[in-house]
Amino acid sequence: MSQSTSGPVSSGASDAAPLPSVVVRLPDGATQTHPGHTTSMDIATGISEGLARSVVAAEVNGKVIDADRPLGEVAPELSKSADGELDLRLLTSRDSESLDVLRHSAAHVMARAVMRLYDGVSLAFGPTTEGGFYYDFDVNVPISEEDFPKIEAEMKKIIKDKEPFERFLLDRDEARKLCDDLDQDLKVEHIDTGLAEHATVSFYRQGEFVDLCRGPHIPDAGKIKAIKLMSVAGSHWKGDVKNRPLQRLYGTAFFDKKELKQYLHQLEEAKRRDHRVLGRQHGLFAINPDEVGQGLCLWLPKGARVRVTLEDFLRKELLQRGYDPVYSPHIGRVELYETSGHFPYYRDSQFAPLFGTEVGGLLDAWSNRLEDGSLDSDGEDKLMAAIEALGVELPNYKLSMSVEDKRRVLHDWQLANERYLLKPMNCPHHCHIFKAQARSYRQLPLRLFEFGTVYRHEQTGELNGMLRVRGLTQDDAHIFCTSDQVEEEFRATIELTKFVLQSVGLDDYRVQLSLRDPDSSKYVGSEDQWDAAEGALRGVLEQSGMNFNEEPGEAAFYGPKADFMVRDCIGRSWQLGTVQLDYNLPERFKLEYNGKDNQAHRPVMIHRAPFGSLERFTGMLIEHFAGAFPMWLSPEQVRVLPLSDKSLEYAVAVAKQLDEAGLKVTVDSSGGKVQAKIRNAQLDLVNYMAVVGPKEAETGQIALRDRIDGDLGSMPIAQAVARLTEEVKNRTVRQAVKVE
Repeated sequence: MSQSTSGPVSSGASDAAPLPSVVVRLPDGATQTHPGHTTSMDIATGISEGLARSVVAAEVNGKVIDADRPLGEVAPELSKSADGELDLRLLTSRDSESLDVLRHSAAHVMARAVMRLYDGVSLAFGPTTEGGFYYDFDVNVPISEEDFPKIEAEMKKIIKDKEPFERFLLDRDEARKLCDDLDQDLKVEHIDTGLAEHATVSFYRQGEFVDLCRGPHIPDAGKIKAIKLMSVAGSHWKGDVKNRPLQRLYGTAFFDKKELKQYLHQLEEAKRRDHRVLGRQHGLFAINPDEVGQGLCLWLPKGARVRVTLEDFLRKELLQRGYDPVYSPHIGRVELYETSGHFPYYRDSQFAPLFGTEVGGLLDAWSNRLEDGSLDSDGEDKLMAAIEALGVELPNYKLSMSVEDKRRVLHDWQLANERYLLKPMNCPHHCHIFKAQARSYRQLPLRLFEFGTVYRHEQTGELNGMLRVRGLTQDDAHIFCTSDQVEEEFRATIELTKFVLQSVGLDDYRVQLSLRDPDSSKYVGSEDQWDAAEGALRGVLEQSGMNFNEEPGEAAFYGPKADFMVRDCIGRSWQLGTVQLDYNLPERFKLEYNGKDNQAHRPVMIHRAPFGSLERFTGMLIEHFAGAFPMWLSPEQVRVLPLSDKSLEYAVAVAKQLDEAGLKVTVDSSGGKVQAKIRNAQLDLVNYMAVVGPKEAETGQIALRDRIDGDLGSMPIAQAVARLTEEVKNRTVRQAVKVE
């Protein structure tokens, strides 16, 4: 927001007490003692002027901060020891953390440019995204893509001036007054609500532009070497459709123009590989939001062939590895998911409960409104009258009762009248399959697997073809084992996931070890259980020598997990297979097995899904292969092309032999020249074409043509069958072909 007040805005630093000295430890282990006003940039300058010119930001005890922020200022909140010792890492453009800082600063540059070009701009928020950044504005006139050149030109002027980003603090009242003076009502509201518990708030100033912001930022705008506006869309204040509509302007920025060029090329390639477009072109899947429902995938015959192949491949592998198949229903009583913790913990992303009576939904909404405080006594009177009109009485419900007691009465009625939920997870059902029979330690580990369909009420705006759906089928398995078996079983699931990914040619991946956040209350179970679970997973990954990183706060609410982050052929990252360790669900469901000591013991549970979901996995494969699946996965592996109708009978006979060999084969019986048939097969991404005419019929051969390598020449049918079935058997992944 442009600063319209006269004179400089005070940082309050002049009245502050001197900052205490700090002890800084550098990455090489060397320690230095500095006065509290020393900045990371000062330390970089002390090492070399060249390093100082390269510094973008700094990481202090794991937190990224401005390079020119006094270290004595951050020590009280970041220091892990009483003597104020700080681990310092100077960040340059080579460090992955730096790009996020650069892009956040670029968002400020974009906002500043917009305010220079348009009158009456109200600023909302400008965070970074995976591929860039955006800023939400309330602007009097709509911004369109036609305006991008003039906005970019203004941004380049700002960048050329290389003005610094200056941080300053104000107490709440001063901050509110500043935003009010600048006619930034959205910022005023955020100070009053979102920052209501903060005694002071931070701002950043760059030239005439001042913005409420927690940072961090690059030293000056000159660090931005490549910038581009990408798109504009509608949004709402704080993401709530009930709030003021805004315009969202997206952009991206890089330290190098070559990186921007590569990124734009990747985006173009991603557009050509869009699974939604390819799925429609090649008859793989369909989604009909108006008549079938949003986020509900219809697998068309070709797509279903790919899915069946994946299922058969994994089913065979699991049976060989000692897994037992199970099936569970698509719904379950709500109490099942209350026990597991999925309801109400994930209620916002689940479909509403199903009731056997029309009153059930009314009481459920009643209870929810009591919980969120949106129901007053007048509303309660109306609800009481409504249920009485429907023939239901709640004699134990009193207006004078506490909210907790009122909700208990409503819950008791729901328990007595049955509530069901579309299955959001398979694991509670598998717990009851374990519990259905007495178990001995001799039967463990018990490995159960199911291709189980579950349902999530994802937000409409988040749905994305097969990648984000409301009905998804997980290749789900749950292993129940003893504590002594945990490491061996976890290691085996990791190896299985690696095998599955390698079978489809996805060998560029890393593992993210998702741990709990000790300061969060969302996790269930004891600290000892979490320590044991996290230690077991970390130990296996370390012993395996796998490349992994730890992410605190990303664990499931019931246990830590190892997520496989896979890079596709154009460099995008996907979260696919996952392995989760769980000490909590066995406790919640009171699962037991009879141990060697003839006493009851709790099993440990491992959740495991190499595909993740068949929808997302298939959608990702469509984009990775640009629809051109490897031979073993392809829905149409061979197409027989007769030169004319005279060769049609022989073509059908050839197709029969290929089919009997287990190949997915069709015959192109259409009229026209064979060159057109070849082109159609190429466009349909068929792996091989078998061209047949009078000569081939006479000699019992086919002229084999490869989609990738072209003409392979004539050969006996048996030789072609051996070649093709060998490629399928070996699950050969030859090439991820680009879409032309």
